[in-house]
Amino acid sequence: MDLGEVAARYRRWRELMPRVEPFYAVKCNDDKVLVRTLAALGAGFDCASRNEIELITGLGVAPERIIFANPAKMASHIRHASAVGVDIMTFDSEPELMKIKQYMPHAQLVLRIRCDAAAAQCPLGIKFGCDPGTDAPRLLKLAAVLGLEVIGISFHVGSGCGETEVYARAIQYCRALFTLGATLGHARMRLVDIGGGFPGGTHSSIKEVSLVINEAVETHFPDRNVRIIAEPGRYFAAAAYSLAVMIHAKREIVTKDASGEDETHTMYFMNDGVYGSFNCVLYDHQQVEATTLYPHTEKPLACSVWGPTCDSLDCVLPAARLPPLPVGAWLLFRDMGAYTMPVASPFNGFPLPKVRTLVDHRLWSVLKGLWPLAESQFEPNLGRVPAPQPPSPRGERRVFVECALK
Repeated sequence: MDLGEVAARYRRWRELMPRVEPFYAVKCNDDKVLVRTLAALGAGFDCASRNEIELITGLGVAPERIIFANPAKMASHIRHASAVGVDIMTFDSEPELMKIKQYMPHAQLVLRIRCDAAAAQCPLGIKFGCDPGTDAPRLLKLAAVLGLEVIGISFHVGSGCGETEVYARAIQYCRALFTLGATLGHARMRLVDIGGGFPGGTHSSIKEVSLVINEAVETHFPDRNVRIIAEPGRYFAAAAYSLAVMIHAKREIVTKDASGEDETHTMYFMNDGVYGSFNCVLYDHQQVEATTLYPHTEKPLACSVWGPTCDSLDCVLPAARLPPLPVGAWLLFRDMGAYTMPVASPFNGFPLPKVRTLVDHRLWSVLKGLWPLAESQFEPNLGRVPAPQPPSPRGERRVFVECALK
């Protein structure tokens, strides 16, 4: 994990969208070093369960910096949110309103509407979000009748969104519902949550989508008293993590190529798979790419890459091309921080990978002074983290520390 990547992305976000406060989606990656770093930088948090709320409040993050953004909450989780002061929560149905009325009538509610992108890695509208034209007005009126306070509107265009203009459409819906809400008695509507969907890969950029969002926000919500937040997950997590795996076995089989000629196909078995970090291939529809740790001059050959378990489903790359590799060689997978470790399991007895954190000494000297990050929370293999030293004349010094918070 590269803490510098996280800090750079936070700075880039604030530069490109100064009015939009990032509330990190904890479900994307709940690594304690990552969430502590984002807390220290000033981010808010999107939590979906009691455990996620406990994780973030346990860091000392104020409840005002948390939104309980699950439109279908368990009653016990609502009671916990109430007990710790997390008052802002989403809803998208009549039964949810009734539940909130019973267990937390003082909640500050955010109505989640549906506005799907034309293309998304993981569409979410099939599960959450009410129709902005038919259901939303009815729910706003019901909330007023029940004496519940609606303070804003939220939406999520889909995780890994492939369309930028969808944000403009959704923000326009929010403006119309703000106007309607005022006529129904919700005079204190002051929050717009534009959800997630932002790219997080190494070579991706949020510049194009930021221009669309900024223009839509200024057009429909010029009043600075209206708070704009978002729920980025993979934007902060994906590129910050790289995964190194070792090939522990191989098998050669003969197959037919496109012309019908015999072709040798190599099956590589590595020490992580779809039940571990690569669950993202199944659940997040990620397209992972393997590269060799060291340069090779040999011609790439047809191969497949498999995980370590005894399940035939455990195939990470069914068709790839890599140079001939011996047992003991290492492969590198980049952009592995989003929706990987939180879903991983030690199925078949294979352990989860350890996370080792890299931080430039100058960034470390800044981060460790920011609340709630402390040097004692980073434990290396042997003893304490070395104190930051001035850069040597020959170049920049880096400190490697291992995350021991799992």
